[in-house]
Amino acid sequence: MTRNLVPTEKGEERAILVAVERKSGEGFDQDLEELQELVRTAGGTAAAIITQKRDNPSPSTYLGTGKVAEVKEAAIAHQSDLVIFDDELTPVQQRNLEEQLERRVLDRTQLILDIFAQRARTREGKLQVELAQLTYLLPRISAQYTRFERQAGGIGLRGPGETKLEADRRRIRTRISDLNKQIDDVRKQRRVQRANREREGFPTAALVGYTSAGKSTLLNALAGSDVYADPKLFATLDPTTRRVALPGGRPILISDTVGFIRRLPHGLVAAFRATLEETVEADVLLHVVDASSPEMEEQMEAVIDVLTDLHIQDKPIVTVLNKIDLVPDTSQLREMVARSPDTVYISALEGDGLRQLMLTVERVLAHAERRKRQDAAEARERELEQRRALRTL
Repeated sequence: MTRNLVPTEKGEERAILVAVERKSGEGFDQDLEELQELVRTAGGTAAAIITQKRDNPSPSTYLGTGKVAEVKEAAIAHQSDLVIFDDELTPVQQRNLEEQLERRVLDRTQLILDIFAQRARTREGKLQVELAQLTYLLPRISAQYTRFERQAGGIGLRGPGETKLEADRRRIRTRISDLNKQIDDVRKQRRVQRANREREGFPTAALVGYTSAGKSTLLNALAGSDVYADPKLFATLDPTTRRVALPGGRPILISDTVGFIRRLPHGLVAAFRATLEETVEADVLLHVVDASSPEMEEQMEAVIDVLTDLHIQDKPIVTVLNKIDLVPDTSQLREMVARSPDTVYISALEGDGLRQLMLTVERVLAHAERRKRQDAAEARERELEQRRALRTL
């Protein structure tokens, strides 16, 4: 199926968006809406959307032969030089599609990496973006040289292609190794900073949530700061930490982190693990939710999936239902708060509900600290029992 969209503005890069709808079709429309938003965030415009229902994508061209021809016709009709697929393509699929479509072909991961490259501001963020890009490129670089492999044995084609391929691979592996070392240095610096904070006795919280849920706006409202906030996806890529006073007067350090999306590629989660350490090491998580979004529940599930990937889904979590100023009827939100004592609803933009949020954070934090002390005491008691048992042998 082809959907023609509004004409693009002059100077904007036109893209044909392509997606395969699996048998269940679950979340397909939301994925397409998110893909369009990703394209807008990257600075382009979707000229048309082409979809196909398939149980499994074609291993050679992702789409069927007829649908590939339809995509090419749409690209010509809309004067588009770019085709973006809402999935991660294999090297073979990408090479074949570029040959047949005679257009640049990007997949979902490349699109997100392009946005990350635009958003990274700090040295750490730039290092992690480059690492993710090279990690993505390495298994695909051989596709650039397959023409030499196919023609192996021909005059003038016996060695140079393979030699250049291996040289490029070696350069990429060397750079990846160097980037990993530099990011390890950043992690060590963070551990030193974290140890200093722990000595000062400051508890920590991390803002997590779907991208554009309002995390940066909330941090600004709580700390009176001016962290960059923008409705576009991935507005905040580099972590920012601010000191905030709890209602009882005790300071807490709150960190803003990169937002999540549906189907965030695992490779990106791995590459940004240093940044996400602020989330991993936090004493409590503030899960910021866009309560005005029609896909609120799906977005919440996407965040929990990433937290599960990081093995921190069991940390103390305060659910923050944000943007209530955009919700005409808050009865459903009130029911959610009534069912869960660790859920609050607020408007970070208007400043509504912030005191109740901090009271909830203070209570959850106190409970987590009591539990931590109790666990430590029980661990010491077990150790003493083991020692006494050894003495009696």
